[in-house]
Amino acid sequence: MSNLHDLTLTELSAGLAAKRFSSREVVDALLARIAKADGKLHAFTEVYANEARTLADAADKARMSGFPLPPLHGLPIAYKDLCDIAGRVGTGGSKMFEGRIASVTSNTVERLTAAGMVPLGKLHMVEFAFGGWGTNPLMGAPWNPWDLGTHRVPGGSSSGTGVAVAARLTPAGIGSDTGGSVRIPSAFNGLVGLKVTFGRIGLSGTMLLSWSFDSIGPMARSVEDCALLLNALAAPDSRDPTTLDQPLEDFTEAVRPGSIEGMRIAMPDTRQLPNFMHADVTKAWQAAARTFESLGAAVEAVRLPDWFFDLSRPAGTLIASEAYSLHRDYIEDMSKAIGPGVRARAQAAKALLPGAYAEELRAVAARRHAFKEWFAVHDAILLPTMAIPAIPVSEVDETSPIPGYLNRPANYLGLCSLAMPSGLSGGLPVGVQIVGKPFAERDVLRLGKAFQDATDFHRRAPDLSALGL
Repeated sequence: MSNLHDLTLTELSAGLAAKRFSSREVVDALLARIAKADGKLHAFTEVYANEARTLADAADKARMSGFPLPPLHGLPIAYKDLCDIAGRVGTGGSKMFEGRIASVTSNTVERLTAAGMVPLGKLHMVEFAFGGWGTNPLMGAPWNPWDLGTHRVPGGSSSGTGVAVAARLTPAGIGSDTGGSVRIPSAFNGLVGLKVTFGRIGLSGTMLLSWSFDSIGPMARSVEDCALLLNALAAPDSRDPTTLDQPLEDFTEAVRPGSIEGMRIAMPDTRQLPNFMHADVTKAWQAAARTFESLGAAVEAVRLPDWFFDLSRPAGTLIASEAYSLHRDYIEDMSKAIGPGVRARAQAAKALLPGAYAEELRAVAARRHAFKEWFAVHDAILLPTMAIPAIPVSEVDETSPIPGYLNRPANYLGLCSLAMPSGLSGGLPVGVQIVGKPFAERDVLRLGKAFQDATDFHRRAPDLSALGL
């Protein structure tokens, strides 16, 4: 019973079904761990201790009925603090909103609550979800648990989710991804994180950064867990018309044992990668390619379109334009508690020439069409997720292109992507991402499951013994 915190959602689900432990025992173990560690790690904005115990007891009582229950029933989850819950504080990472009470409940919380999940609390994030390093000067940056001696970046904007899942304070959490905000903290914290296709998960009741690129995504410690969560979350949402035309699928089928023989993975020319790549990240990426080859996949050397990585710039233009529009009522007001980095990024949209936003939108359609033709002969693209391991918070340059450089192209092109841990560099996690076509989450999950089964990177955990754990 002492290792309940180490179990994945899939393992916890099997244990509950076999009555090896109860939902209340799982919740109590995690709450005790949060109480010991979160003073240092600063992952949670609010812990729902009493509510979690009440719902866990109810889940255990339901299980005693003998009726079949869904696989997520009675399992813990924690939410990035942009998923609103009616009657609860929802900050969106902003000090300005620390007293804001939500009036609606997000589609994400509704669906996971309906699946029987137990909310442990809300998680810190970058202000307005607008930043990749994970910093937040006014609310505080969560502490990357892989180095308790130096405050290193947790990755953003889903910073608290990355830290909480890596530190085993929750088996899984919800993040969001506009330009890498699920994948970046997954890479820096050694997690599996799924950036879904835009329109796959409803955004109603979610505080937006960019209505063109935002996507909710699961962050966990196994590919199976991401598939379980996606099964519950991927569905039409009548309040979000972008979700209404999606195919309905069982994603857990993709993570059952099976062969990936014959699947075609594009491996870009190393010379196309940026000059700020860390050597250990490049080595881990190349080793991952060899692993896929050993599993029967056809890994093919390719040259991405010359404009592929340049898409980080127009993606940033569109994100900033939409962020400015959403926050224009107060972003200029210097009396408001808004961090300088986020304020500057949003205000940069004011410098755009008239019509620039519309021109960028037209270019998106053309680029997506061109890339669809390029991508037709491959099932996935293998890329590094972050070019470097986590750096100290004190060394962050908020204007750096590094966080979004390898990640924003997938958002711009409407693709899905699965971030996977792929090794360590000086004791810090590094990762790869498996980029798939629009609505091809099953393909990237299938490939991710095969890679996971051939490696042990997802089982590695930070040493928290200094915190008494």
